[in-house]
Amino acid sequence: MHPNTSTHTYSDSSTSNMAGAHRKVRELLEHTRRRSTAALNNAAMLCGMEWGGALSGMSAWEKVSNAVFLAVNSRHTGETTLDLSTLAPAILVLFVLMMYLPPYTTWFPFGESSSVKDHPTEETQGVRLLKSTLLSQLSYLAIFVIAICVTEREKLKEDPLNFNLLSIVVEVVSAYGNVGFSMGYSCSRQISPDGMCTDRWTGFAGRWSDSGKLILILVMLFGRLKKFSMNAGKAWKLS
Repeated sequence: MHPNTSTHTYSDSSTSNMAGAHRKVRELLEHTRRRSTAALNNAAMLCGMEWGGALSGMSAWEKVSNAVFLAVNSRHTGETTLDLSTLAPAILVLFVLMMYLPPYTTWFPFGESSSVKDHPTEETQGVRLLKSTLLSQLSYLAIFVIAICVTEREKLKEDPLNFNLLSIVVEVVSAYGNVGFSMGYSCSRQISPDGMCTDRWTGFAGRWSDSGKLILILVMLFGRLKKFSMNAGKAWKLS
């Protein structure tokens, strides 16, 4: 046995351990960066929609710090500096989604696990990238609900008995399933009665803005083509 064999073995093992440690550190830093980006995106959306609403009466610094605090705590402790009941429904849907996902959830659209191993040679890099960036169907429904809550935000404030979050969710899911159920709209439920309002045999979406109707049409088309996105969402890592 060569006298330096044990020394070389120990050196190789040490090098391997150091490489593994460096890789774990890089993964941890990347993981932290992605989670921080998600929190900042939520805070930006909160500032954009509530700057003159729930955040009114504060200085610019207080508004930003409160938004960041609330966005971060929606993933962990649940502490809040604002009355959640005053937030826009679109923000509440976003927070519900954040509370549902584990705090260590990440999204790796460029990872090998997202369909690269399944088709290593048959698909081009562009096709693999497109598939890896697709979200799950539940994620798309949440995005559609948030978008409609944004387009109908004024009516959600002025006519909450007709325009409420549950009615919008029913309408979106019904359109996605191409079913046709609707919560409808009743003039008798208006808090501030409008003498010009008349009940019509139209669904709840008939009272939406043009932008909301367009989004609902996209939901219906997406529901018709749901077969092509059944296996999407593989880039999400929940553990």
